[in-house]
Amino acid sequence: MTTKNTLLIIEDNPDDIELTLLAFEQTGLQENVVIARDGDEAINYLFADNNTSESLPDLILLDLQLPRINGLEVLRRIRADSRTRLLPIVILTTSNEESDRLQGYGLGCNSYIRKPVDYDQFVGVIRQLGMYWLVLNSPPPLTQ
Repeated sequence: MTTKNTLLIIEDNPDDIELTLLAFEQTGLQENVVIARDGDEAINYLFADNNTSESLPDLILLDLQLPRINGLEVLRRIRADSRTRLLPIVILTTSNEESDRLQGYGLGCNSYIRKPVDYDQFVGVIRQLGMYWLVLNSPPPLTQ
């Protein structure tokens, strides 16, 4: 029996959340999905007192344009804490700004992907993303 990966989607746009969930469903990758609709909700989830290394997500999909705490600040806080420093984080955003890519990589994202507008292309991106990060990639060992 295989265990399901936990995927944390940090996204405020309900349409993008729906598309991402549909795309993952179409890929055949069965995941436990947690959705945070703003940066504050994401930080609260990741740093909850009852969170252990085993309960942290296996992959984070992070949008940049978030209410309350923007995506780059969420990324900075995740990388600043020893419990979450090594979590795989993929920025999945509409932004193609060079400064956002530079800051994202500078703060330690593992990948920066611009969301395709076309649905079929979006599903293809999610399929490849899920296959790589949740199937092929060997994650870092859990730390205490």
